[in-house]
Parts: sequence; C-alpha cells; structure tokens
Amino acid sequence: MDIAWQILTAGASFLLLFLMFRPLEIAFAAKANQGFCRPFWRMDLCYLLGEYMLFNGAVFWMLSQLSPWIYAATPSKLRNWVGSLDQWAQILLVILAGDFLIYWGHRLQHRFDFLWRFHCIHHSAEHLDWLAAHREHPVDSLYTILLVNLPVFALGVPIKPLAYFAAFRGLWAIFIHSNVRLPIGPLRMLIGAPELHHWHHDRNRSAGNYANVSPLMDILFGTYVCPDHEPLAVGVSESIPKTYFAQLIYPFRRRNVTEKESPSSTSIAS
Repeated sequence: MDIAWQILTAGASFLLLFLMFRPLEIAFAAKANQGFCRPFWRMDLCYLLGEYMLFNGAVFWMLSQLSPWIYAATPSKLRNWVGSLDQWAQILLVILAGDFLIYWGHRLQHRFDFLWRFHCIHHSAEHLDWLAAHREHPVDSLYTILLVNLPVFALGVPIKPLAYFAAFRGLWAIFIHSNVRLPIGPLRMLIGAPELHHWHHDRNRSAGNYANVSPLMDILFGTYVCPDHEPLAVGVSESIPKTYFAQLIYPFRRRNVTEKESPSSTSIAS
C-alpha cells in the first residue's frame, strides 16, 4: 500500500477517534484535571500511528495465512450447522464466543509471566484515555486478534459478521479506556463501563475485570470489581521504559532478576 495513503488513513483515524471520544471525556470526565496533552501522550500517538500504518496489516495478513489451516481442522458438519444459522444467531455466537475467549485469554495474560511481559506494555500507561487504549505491543495485539477470530471463523461464521463485530469491539475497547465515567447505574453489570476497566488497570496485577464488551464473564467467574470511585493510581509496579521503541524491545530482553508485583496501594472493594 502506498505510504502516502497509509499516512492519510492513520491521520483520518486519529481525527475521527478524537472527535468521537474527546467530547465525552470533557463532558463526563472521570478525572477532571487530566487534559489531552497529559504525560506520554506523544508515545501513545506513536502506538496509534504504528497500529494503523503497519501492525494492523501485518496481524490480519497473519490471520489470513493461518485461518485456512484452522478451518480445515474443524469438522465439516459443525461448520455447516453454524453456517446455516441466521445472521443474528451468528452475531450472538460471535459475541458470546469472543467474550468467553477474551476473558480467559486475558486472565492468562495476567497469570503467566511470558504473556505478561508483552501485556504489561499496555498496562504501563499511568493516564487512561482513548489514546492510551492504543498502547499495545504488536505481539499482544496478534495474540488477542487470533484468540478472538480464528475459533469462530473455524466454526464457519462468515467473514462479514466477524468484520462488523471486530470494528465494534475495537471502538468499545477505546471507549472503556477513555477518561469517562457515565452515570449508568446497574446497567454497568450488563454492558460494562469505563470505570470497570479503569479498575482493571489498577497497579495490582490481579485486580479483576478481565472481560471486554460485557462484564458477565467477570460476574460469573468471580472477578467483577466495581468500587464507587476511581483508582488512585494505574500502571504497573515494574520499571518499564518510557519511549516507544524501547517498549517494543522490552519484552524480548533477558531478565536476570524476577520482578515481583507489589500490592496495590489502593483498596479494591467489590
């Protein structure tokens, strides 16, 4: 793809997302004193540009290469049955399967050090907003995209419902990172809310709230956390580089000393 077109697409994506989420952050700010130009916003902008200009294309190329192998390994009767469902049933299947897989895949990222060394880059953000949602190591992105899309594609779900929901899930991920706290009350137990994911980013690596679109998986498996206030601090306890390229390299560095997570300085009340 032409580099000029990639730059134009990335710039248009940034502008569109800014116009969608920045007004929400102004009108319903979770932290009123946090402006757009908070610390390290330029680094997160680098993540956004890298995602839309390079890494998204690489990840979906990998997905296209692997999906025929996964598809061929799935029993044809199962694929035919799923393919025979109407579109709304297929979309529901995509939602339920995707949420289940993301929930457990996300818990594994926090449980196992090998996965955490990539995922901790995302959690290194100490200021949450719509731009910080893009701070994600490419290997971490590949893990999540393959986890969510390959199994349901293998079951025979056509690419169209997958594409629609992938776009929605991407926007939802940006929304739940945004500096927003909406007065939706008990509805947050059904559709989720930014404040739930803000608590997931608490410095305690096992803070909970691993689900994506709906918190029902967290409620079902006992990891739902919903205090009535924002966490005092978000981020990680370990020392992670503060520049874009250093963070891309960080997970591949050999660690001579095992870094232990210190308990969160904030109290979490369920």
